[in-house]
Amino acid sequence: MSENNDGANREANRSARERLQAERDRQKTRDKRRRTVLVAAAVAGVLGLAAVVGVIAANTGKDGGKSTAGPVVAPSGAVGKDALAIQTGKDSAKSTLTVWEDFRCPACKSFEDAYRTTIHELEAKGQLKVEYHLVTLIDNNMGGSGSLKSANAAACAQDAGKFSAYHDVLFVNQPEEVDDAYGKDARLLELAGQVPGLDTPAFRACVADGTHNSWVAKSYDAFRAGNFRGTPTVQLNGQDIFADQANPLTPQKLKEKVEAAAKG
Repeated sequence: MSENNDGANREANRSARERLQAERDRQKTRDKRRRTVLVAAAVAGVLGLAAVVGVIAANTGKDGGKSTAGPVVAPSGAVGKDALAIQTGKDSAKSTLTVWEDFRCPACKSFEDAYRTTIHELEAKGQLKVEYHLVTLIDNNMGGSGSLKSANAAACAQDAGKFSAYHDVLFVNQPEEVDDAYGKDARLLELAGQVPGLDTPAFRACVADGTHNSWVAKSYDAFRAGNFRGTPTVQLNGQDIFADQANPLTPQKLKEKVEAAAKG
């Protein structure tokens, strides 16, 4: 029975890796296609490009997107350089998982779905803390404001001490990539109702005002400055644990690495 279970686990891990890689490959294809479109627009002339920009700006206004030009307001308890990360887990944990992700990113959802249980288990044991950096890659690639507004809402949830639960709810309920459902406050508030104690007047005001929009924009600037290959980017104690395709990560391997570090 043990051999059957091992085989099933290996197959599940392999399937999860394949889904994650497939999502990342699709994202790279979309990025390449977008770059081609931008080059074509540039060749067409400055006036044509200005028209495209005008359409994008008009659509953003219709979506109710908030400006990111205001003061940078970090959420409560933000950590790291320029306070651009939201930490979960215990400060005393010996291992730190750094995750750059976008709530609209399908590959990020695949990562979360595959690793969520293991991460929470290691956090509960006090062996792992996670630093989440929220970015707006999909908004910038496809238009809309769902990446920005969901990241701001997650930061508002951090102010309320409910980040981890709301973070998970957003990924579990992630819309299709082309559906900018998270660009609507009503949807973000509806999902907040799934987290006990989160849907308060203070949270609603934070979401409506875009309190942390400039903080999210600064986080995305840091992501671009880091020259990361895409989202999700996942580092364990500073090492990119997805970089080695010859020895791909699995939830079990992550658990083993963290437990080994905890022992010392």
